[in-house]
Amino acid sequence: MNMLSKLRARAAIFIHDLTMVVIAWLGAYWLRFNLGEIPQAYWDAALKWLPVVVVVQGISLRIFGLYRGVWRFASVPDLLRIVKAVATGALVIASVTFVTNRLEGVPRSVLPLYVVLLTLMLSSPRLLYRIWKDRSASLRDGQRALVVGAGNAGEALVRDLRRDRGSPYVPIAFVDDDASKRGREIHGLRVRAGCDHIPNLVVRLDIDVILIAVPSASDREMRRIVEICEGTKLPFMTLPSVQDILTEQLGSALRDVSIEDLLGRAPVRLERSNVEAHLAGKRVFVTGGGGSIGSELCKQIARFPVAELTIFERCEFNLYRISQELGRRFPNLRLRALLGDVADRRAVERAIAEAHPDILFHAAAYKHVPLLEYQLRQAVLNNVLGTRTVAEVAVESRVAEFVLISTDKAVKPTNVMGATKRAAEMMVQELNQRGATRFVTVRFGNVLDSAGSVVPLFREQIQSGGPVTVTHPDVTRYFMTIPEACQLIMQASAVGQGGEVFVLDMGEPIAISYLAEQMIRLSGKRLGEDIEIVYTGLRPGEKLHEELFLEQEQLLETAHSKLRLAQPYVPDGDTLQMGIEALIECCRDGADAEILAALRRLVPEFVAARGRAGSIDLPRNEADRVERKDGDAQSAHVSAG
Repeated sequence: MNMLSKLRARAAIFIHDLTMVVIAWLGAYWLRFNLGEIPQAYWDAALKWLPVVVVVQGISLRIFGLYRGVWRFASVPDLLRIVKAVATGALVIASVTFVTNRLEGVPRSVLPLYVVLLTLMLSSPRLLYRIWKDRSASLRDGQRALVVGAGNAGEALVRDLRRDRGSPYVPIAFVDDDASKRGREIHGLRVRAGCDHIPNLVVRLDIDVILIAVPSASDREMRRIVEICEGTKLPFMTLPSVQDILTEQLGSALRDVSIEDLLGRAPVRLERSNVEAHLAGKRVFVTGGGGSIGSELCKQIARFPVAELTIFERCEFNLYRISQELGRRFPNLRLRALLGDVADRRAVERAIAEAHPDILFHAAAYKHVPLLEYQLRQAVLNNVLGTRTVAEVAVESRVAEFVLISTDKAVKPTNVMGATKRAAEMMVQELNQRGATRFVTVRFGNVLDSAGSVVPLFREQIQSGGPVTVTHPDVTRYFMTIPEACQLIMQASAVGQGGEVFVLDMGEPIAISYLAEQMIRLSGKRLGEDIEIVYTGLRPGEKLHEELFLEQEQLLETAHSKLRLAQPYVPDGDTLQMGIEALIECCRDGADAEILAALRRLVPEFVAARGRAGSIDLPRNEADRVERKDGDAQSAHVSAG
């Protein structure tokens, strides 16, 4: 509707309201004289005061904003505005007539009757118009929708869907687990039953789609609702969290249920003020900044007023990609992109000397568990020697803070990847006691959609028609999103004093088989019919359940509700240095068996899960897949998680 059309519509409504004023004023006299003939003297007085009544009431209606609202969306606030405008106008009219001639020709009962009549005449057309439009919307063609949740979000969703004539959904009924809401009606729709009755209602009401309107539900409650909806074989959608829909209509905010909705815990929220105060004006250095964790960390750091951001990355393509994206999204950011290997001491020294950072985030690491079981030398050189090189240069260059990004696989490691990350943790904890640099370790579980994680693998398998391969029916993992991981890293950096190991409160671990089932269903496929799940057995170095902290690490609370502090075990410095030197010496000249033995001496809690690394024969298809992963790892320097 253009501006001219809007003005015409408002003018028509204003003329309508003034006409109602005239009818209400004369009608009040007619009612006063019992619907009979009005005496001539009173009729003359009514006509005499009519122009005053119209002008005064018209101004009052305008002042109280009756023409800011839209009849289509008339509601209780509009009714209250009408009552206030009419009452104020009547009060002014009474005052004028009383001061002028002591209400001569205006019976006392006329003014109350006028107020009642005009209120009805102004509100009734608006209400009837809305009922008619809502009725028209409910009768339009579209997918018959069952709305889960009869709270504020469900009510607002139905209201928006009925207003939006272009919406493909026609709400038919509500379901809600709150027994006090059963049988009630919201916008003419009944709350039929609890969520357990969804399958029956789908059949009885001929439902086409299910709309989940419970943005405040916990992840456990959302899992239950999703499982019930999956049993109906119908498509279903959900509203995002309340924070995500504050600025948009609920109807347009509907989206498919995602894996993140089923994590089993509330998402981590960044305490922005603390992080901003910590990063503002600082020069920040990120190793492995082109990987999945490193690149997201760079994007989040760029949102803060840092003095400069330096990305140190071995893969040329990844470095080019993240630097281009940051330059496009943050044109005012001072950005430095440097190629180099963390295990190359000369390259690290030059990079740090050039950037002169205040804070260094060490995200560069190899992390693919089965692949590293057969790549001991590369795993040690990158994860152990690389960490030592960057950490020692940071101490020599008087970098104020060093943040090591570690993994839950470093706890009681059963694989080479976890053992090398545990060695890295011990090194930085020991270095924290020797120099001015503060060393902070951040430890978390698996990261959804990171390079080499299970989610993109499952997604690829589903797109190719399956099967989806899961190692074991009982295997579980802790999960978090990439943004959550990076928020945790920055939060730990802001609160860390040096020497701490921070752990995220990640809720309950999720069964990988459950994750696979949900991804199949959320992709619109049928488990067991369109896509099969095949269990392949635990791979080298894998264990059924991960842990987040060691037994000797006392878990403490922190100021941040989702951060836990694991009291670190700090090994003897001389013994640790001798063990690291022996391990690196084995990498120069020794065989895999010698490297493995040296790694076990350095990390006593390391016990290989399935025999000696590098000696397990793989099936041909597994060997092919490892070979492909190896190629990917050589071309992309990914982050730990």
